[in-house]
Amino acid sequence: MNKSLENGQIVEGKVTGIQPYGAFVELDEETQGLVHISEITHGFVNDINEHLQVGDEVKVKILEVNAAENKVSLSIRATEEAPKKETRVKSSHNNPSTTDDSTTGFNTLRDKLQEWIKQSENK
Repeated sequence: MNKSLENGQIVEGKVTGIQPYGAFVELDEETQGLVHISEITHGFVNDINEHLQVGDEVKVKILEVNAAENKVSLSIRATEEAPKKETRVKSSHNNPSTTDDSTTGFNTLRDKLQEWIKQSENK
């Protein structure tokens, strides 16, 4: 294992294998690490093969170096900017605090009851 690898470091690597749980990335001739499926990209990954192929050159961030077990945990996602979340404008007809009693549509039972009483009196 390469002794110069440190947590937080960003390095280039080459995908050497893909399994359902992650992708193996060769960092140098003697060091290989694993990018867990949750660290492939932002969002849900159903099939790693939709994002990576063996032979792809990738930029990875070293999450953890465990020299005792000769393991390196990597992340591709940590090298990418997170997608911006959509901001939704709240519409007044979906917000109960801004109801307008003059509009047509759903009426409360109390309002309907008054209407029914008037209708029955007219008959």
